[in-house]
Formats: sequence, structure tokens, C-alpha cells
Amino acid sequence: MRLTRVYIEEPLASGKRCQLSGSAANHLVRVLRLGIGAAVTLFDGAGGEYAARIESLRKDAVLIEVGAHAAVERESPLAVTLAQGVSRGERMDWVIQKATELGVRRIVPLITQRSVVRLDARQAQKKSQHWRGITIAACEQCGRNRLPELAAPVDLPDFLDSTAAGDDLRLLLSPLGSLRIGAIKSVGNITLLIGPEGGLAPEEGAAAIAQGFVPVQLGPRILRTETAAIAALAALQQTFGDL
Repeated sequence: MRLTRVYIEEPLASGKRCQLSGSAANHLVRVLRLGIGAAVTLFDGAGGEYAARIESLRKDAVLIEVGAHAAVERESPLAVTLAQGVSRGERMDWVIQKATELGVRRIVPLITQRSVVRLDARQAQKKSQHWRGITIAACEQCGRNRLPELAAPVDLPDFLDSTAAGDDLRLLLSPLGSLRIGAIKSVGNITLLIGPEGGLAPEEGAAAIAQGFVPVQLGPRILRTETAAIAALAALQQTFGDL
């Protein structure tokens, strides 16, 4: 029987008791209908997971007793940073959810010339909180015990400047690329750059190539930005990771 997994913000330790409230408590009690004594699995993002059980229930809170720690890791051996052009609404949510499931280490939301979504500081903070919630739920679902790093939204030129000193393999997903992912011979860390709806502007693609990004393609069909991200990550994990 599959155990319910719950991410806890605070550091966990065997023998500790932690209290859930709000939406997390509501999900356990009203959605999953768990009762006193029900087994759950907890993780705090520091590695490994804890066996636990529900000790008591109140209308608005759940008290959980933390049990033994298990040094379980489900992280991919392939360290991938996904630099993704911000797309509208559910498309970006979908990319972040599936990228987390596919084991990316870091996600960088990019604001580009063709980005339909424009974010001021307040909106960027709100979006970042929303996206972090998606990574947490995805980790709870897929079994990861470490959250991917989620960077604040950044303009593409600033992101490219930050990659200048890196020694990772830099891939630019582009229908104009002549190289396929399967043709890459060896990799260390990878940064995968994908544009938003409509792709990157020509000068943006040229700037990325000038910073060492290698154009690669996924075949003769033009994919939506959210499809392209998932297909590319799956191909990388299948070729070099743990799929």
C-alpha cells in the first residue's frame, strides 16, 4: 500500500512531534480521510525520509509523531538546470511539475522578448511562491526527498551573463539546431535553455550561442514550449540519467 508523503518546512528528527494546519491538514483529514494511527511519510528536503503516524486530530490541525529516519534518495545522477521561458498559466505550472518529477536540480524562470507574461516584483514573488508549492506537491507525489532549487524569475540577458564562468554543458533547444541529444558524447552538469511561446527572438538565440550554448533539436516537428521541455528532459534522463 502506498503511503501518503508530506513535506514539512521545519527540520525533522526521530521522536519529534510536528503539527500540520491549513491546507496540509485539510488534505490529510478531509481529502484522504486519514484517522488517528494512520501511517504517513515525512520529508524536510534535507535528504531521506521519516516514517510517521497521526497522533491526534483537531478541526484545524493534525499532530504527527515522527518515527525512524530512512536514508532514501531518489535524486538523478544527472544534474540539470532547466532555464525555461515563462509561459502563460497552466503551461508553466505543467513544466515545473513535470520537470520536478523528471529530476531536475534547478529551475530558472526566464523573462524573454517574446514572453507574454510580464511580472513586476510583487507578481514575481507571488508566482515564485505558487511555483514552489508545485515543486513540493510534485516531490510528495514522485518520491523525491529533496526539492529542486527554484530561482527567482530573471531577464534572459542577466541569466546569460551569470553563465559566463560556468563549466557545464549548455544546450539551447532550437528547431534550427543540427545536433540531436543522442549525439552528445559525454556530459557533466547540464543547463538546458528553452524559450517561451514563439521561442527566443533571433538575437536572443545568437546571444545564447555566443555564451557557449549549443543548439539541439528534438526532431522535425515544432513542439509547444511545455512539450519541448518535458521531451528534452526525458531524453536527457534516458540517455545520461536514470530513466
